[in-house]
Amino acid sequence: MRYPFILTAAALMSGCASVPAMSPWPTQQITADVETQSVGTTGEDAADDPAIWRNAADPARSLIVATDKKAGLYVYGLDGAVKSFAAKAGVNNVDIVEVGGAVLVGASDREDPLQPHIALYTLDKDTGTLTPVARMPVGVGEGYGFCMGPGRAAGELARAYLNTKDGLIVEAALTGTPNAPTLGSMREMRVPSQPEGCVVDPRTGMLYVGEEDAGIWRFDLSQGAPSGTLVAEADGMAMVPDVEGLTIAAEGADAGFLIASSQGDNAYALFRLPDMAYLTRFRVVDGNGIDGTSETDGIAFHTGSFGPAFTDGLFVVQDGDNGAGTQNFKLIDGAKLRALVP
Repeated sequence: MRYPFILTAAALMSGCASVPAMSPWPTQQITADVETQSVGTTGEDAADDPAIWRNAADPARSLIVATDKKAGLYVYGLDGAVKSFAAKAGVNNVDIVEVGGAVLVGASDREDPLQPHIALYTLDKDTGTLTPVARMPVGVGEGYGFCMGPGRAAGELARAYLNTKDGLIVEAALTGTPNAPTLGSMREMRVPSQPEGCVVDPRTGMLYVGEEDAGIWRFDLSQGAPSGTLVAEADGMAMVPDVEGLTIAAEGADAGFLIASSQGDNAYALFRLPDMAYLTRFRVVDGNGIDGTSETDGIAFHTGSFGPAFTDGLFVVQDGDNGAGTQNFKLIDGAKLRALVP
């Protein structure tokens, strides 16, 4: 979601202009290390959400899958160059799970505004090519946010979480095989208004969902009928509405931190896990010959070494303004985030 920054004369005269406020809290600064080639769609809000696949055998050959919601899915190398492109209108958020040696990529499919779908692909680890394997209807309404986590029962490949603009969150079990996935059981959860970003913590079985105007909800997936708890508010301090992408930097059995995109003031907030205590906030600014980020939708963090360029994790963020009407994604050494934590 984007907020309008153009003020009409009537709005100025009435004193009712709805421009997002800047948080008064201290905000640290970091710079990006690499940027991707821009997505093909120009002059529109197109680039949206990244996901990271870490190549454990050769970390420097890891891959990033990212959406152009007007056109399809890009696969990038860690140098930011495009490895492949899979055309598909309406893909919004994307996530990755590794199942039995196969890499399964899922995305929310918004092509039908009345019937949300999950689009599933396999990712070739060597070539970076995406192969479509299924398109599954899930829920009712306009599909929007999406994330995945591990299967929670025998025979499951993964669990997918797709949310709609009216606050519905559908958990869908993915069964079958990576090359021929099928749709298993489903259950529903809900937040009061429009959500988008979400992330599963597989260590604790918790699902975190960003309600754009309110903050971050947590659902305990071990419950038969999970009800959410608002664990971080978008109060204009830690986060300024709207809340967009969520990702986790995991450490140990349940520690680390959760990162949220505070799109309302072009910043990011860090919260300590598992208690969600606020830690700090930061922006990505110009440096290293790369522009900073703004209007960020999706974000992704993956722990571990990614070779000599990213030795302590990888953080990827969408950039809503890359100049000349283009949008892309920025790659940041995870060590820079860890250095921010008090």
